[in-house]
Amino acid sequence: MSHEDRPDELTTRVFGERTLYESPWVQLILVDIAPPDGNRFEHHVVRLNRVAIAAVLNEADEVLLLWRHRFVDDSWGWELPGGIVNDGEDPAACAAREVEEETGWRPGRLESLVAYQPMPGMVDTPHYLFVAHDSKRVSDPSDPEEAGRVGWVPLRTVLELVDRREILGSGSLVGLLYLLACRGGTEAG
Repeated sequence: MSHEDRPDELTTRVFGERTLYESPWVQLILVDIAPPDGNRFEHHVVRLNRVAIAAVLNEADEVLLLWRHRFVDDSWGWELPGGIVNDGEDPAACAAREVEEETGWRPGRLESLVAYQPMPGMVDTPHYLFVAHDSKRVSDPSDPEEAGRVGWVPLRTVLELVDRREILGSGSLVGLLYLLACRGGTEAG
């Protein structure tokens, strides 16, 4: 993008920030800002860790997913394996580690699929999505905290699962829908 696409008069100015709460998983910050209209105020920002997620595909064009319960909103659904990137860790290495810990499958070479911020207006949590086309079963899942039913789900059924609200989380939605979009729609192949 050129400088004309990012005009100074449309940039929100930041004057400082203060932390309200902090833990290893989340920070709640008040940021002193002035949006383009010039009205200065404090804006709540949530800062979370970086996240790496992987879509592992097999030769039958199925994707490796976890059927899980999420207590926060008391929902059940399918998710791509993934988790928090450790300090100094490469996001691809994190995605591979999480796939193996959560599913017992070791992915082949991971390729970058897409990176995004799920809620950039209030939440800072960079997400990195990867795809792997080969994997090998190496063990049972080793992370009991992330327990879920591991399954290979036909990629062609993803839109039906989304319609039934059986795909959980923005990482899984973005990753799976991006995969379908790269393939030209609902038909896998």
